[in-house]
Amino acid sequence: MNAERDLAPLAPSVVRALNDKLYEKRKVAALEIEKLVREFVAQNNTSQIKHVILILSQEFALSQHPHSRKGGLIGLAACSIALGKDSGLYLKELIEPVLTCFNDADSRLRYYACEALYNIVKVARGSVLPHFNVLFDGLSKLAADPDPNVKSGSELLDRLLKDIVTESNQFDLVGFIPLLRERIYSNNQYARQFIISWILVLESVPDINLLDYLPEILDGLFQILGDNSKEIRKMCEVALGEFLKEIKKNPSSVKFAEMANILVIHCQAADDLIQLTAMCWMREFIQLAGRVMLPYSSGILTAVLPCLSYDDRKKNIKEVANVCNQSLMKLVIPEDDEVDEAKQSVTVSAEPTSEESLSKPETVSSGESMSELDITALIQPLSFPCSSERIQVTLNLDGIVQVLDCHLHDTSIGMMTRIAVLKWLYHLYIKTPRKMFRHTDSLFPILLRTLSDESDEVILKDLEVLAEIASSPAGQTEGQGASDGSDARPSPVELHIPGRAGQLSSSGPKGLECSPSTPTMNSYFYKFMINLLKRFSSERKLLETRGAFIIR
Repeated sequence: MNAERDLAPLAPSVVRALNDKLYEKRKVAALEIEKLVREFVAQNNTSQIKHVILILSQEFALSQHPHSRKGGLIGLAACSIALGKDSGLYLKELIEPVLTCFNDADSRLRYYACEALYNIVKVARGSVLPHFNVLFDGLSKLAADPDPNVKSGSELLDRLLKDIVTESNQFDLVGFIPLLRERIYSNNQYARQFIISWILVLESVPDINLLDYLPEILDGLFQILGDNSKEIRKMCEVALGEFLKEIKKNPSSVKFAEMANILVIHCQAADDLIQLTAMCWMREFIQLAGRVMLPYSSGILTAVLPCLSYDDRKKNIKEVANVCNQSLMKLVIPEDDEVDEAKQSVTVSAEPTSEESLSKPETVSSGESMSELDITALIQPLSFPCSSERIQVTLNLDGIVQVLDCHLHDTSIGMMTRIAVLKWLYHLYIKTPRKMFRHTDSLFPILLRTLSDESDEVILKDLEVLAEIASSPAGQTEGQGASDGSDARPSPVELHIPGRAGQLSSSGPKGLECSPSTPTMNSYFYKFMINLLKRFSSERKLLETRGAFIIR
């Protein structure tokens, strides 16, 4: 090339030195470039400054020749040093060719690119923040670089950038979140460590409210928590712990509903640390958000109920799951029996979004096992903020009963889970008898079969549920319709009989005002007794081993 014609104002000697394979000669050329650019700054000659940067970028840094690329990198760093505080006006032109060299096959070139960008960023300081995303993107790749020197260089640049972000109040968190959400799913250990380190830094800056965007990154954090590296798992634990502290301090600003489904999924993780952490978060969410969590009850129960039968090896998870279960149960109140189910909505703010609709889970057959139950069908797509306003939630009883029914049909579940399921059914019949009696015909067969359970405690709880069904005044009005409607498909262990006309005619509004535990018997009492006698007749062993116990 004709250096004097094509690359002016760079002197031919400078051009030759920039192309030299020796670092010392390239460094001398860089000093000459620095001196030249300082003169242009003094003259306020912006066109020549841009021209020099363009030459160093196009003819050197992006050249096919490796030594030329090295010369271009040191030359661009020299330009930045010469520009000083004015470098912010040319950052795009200075940064882009250097970042391109981050992808170079030559590890030495990648190292020189780190070095050049460090000098550019060190001079520009806060002016680089508008370019933060491209810098973060480049650094996240170098964090996983196989060459230790490149990795070391990128760590120096990373620390510098963190210092700049920490001391600035102009960081664009909104613009950064999409990139963070994408990068957080990296499987590379070094990239994960890089991501967590940045989350910890951003959490520590008072002016940056990362909690608002936690729903965007929570799933990725739980995935990183399962990393093979103890150091990364510990870092992730710390980050999640800091978020949980912040949630407890400011529950009114937390988007509980947007994170509920994420916790439901990770509460079922095979990894003990992930499961325990997610369960602890679920416990806090239920206690802090209260009835906001009710639309997710079916998913929560799917995750929590199996944990109640864990042995001592998973004692911690079992204990937290038990608290979740008890707290969730307390959220169901008698008023849930009076709300119009057709609304199926949650009123939180004056302007609900389209995401605030509840989708009704698909029903599954009563014989379907829990392994076949699609958890996604139980998760309610709902998004709303938690506020100090009174929150009206309509209980989605269908989804809850579906989960309880499936657990009772699953013969592999443990005794404590079966007991918990029966406690839930009893609680629902006490708190929401009218709605529950719509499900009684579908539940009745499995409740009868549960009388053959090996555990006396399970049988006692089962009898409590059956007694409540048989004595509930709600069954005097709703039980008749339910029984008639199920005659089309009788169960092999059921015997359907109509209620007495006299009983049904006498059950008016006065009857409904009785206590749910009133001894007045409805048609299900006779139905239960006949089915029980039929089971004793067909299962002699049940009569011999459990007959006296059940009757007593």
